[in-house]
Amino acid sequence: MAKGMYHYIKQAWKQPDKVTLRERMTEWRKGNAIVKVEKPLRLDRARALGYKAKKGFVVARVKLIRGGHKRSRPAKARKSGSKLTVRKDLQMNYREIAEQRAGRKFTNLQVLNSYNIGKDGKHFFFEVILVDPERPEIKNDDTINWIANGKN
Repeated sequence: MAKGMYHYIKQAWKQPDKVTLRERMTEWRKGNAIVKVEKPLRLDRARALGYKAKKGFVVARVKLIRGGHKRSRPAKARKSGSKLTVRKDLQMNYREIAEQRAGRKFTNLQVLNSYNIGKDGKHFFFEVILVDPERPEIKNDDTINWIANGKN
């Protein structure tokens, strides 16, 4: 049975080239927290989640810091009993946080979906798919025009 291109892309991402991915993440670490990218890195995953290579679709790479979210200790001039650090457990997973941050950065776009593209010792990296609901290409597309509807 013949296999398509997306099958081989998916297989390649199951065991990625660690040297190439490490070099990419080194570059991503130096950049901003939210970066608009031209094309998705994982084309198979993006297409499965609704991405299309047409006007109105935007892909953003989001960098999040891993680890706990401790409250900082207060400064001087307080009782020592109130200087305890409180560990805050996350109520949302990192993917939801990445989607929210991308949605706040690109206010005219709607978040469609997101997926993980890597993690290192300090950061998680996600790609978030965003859609412009005002574009005529999106309004005329039967598979995605539900996002342009006001009640959605």
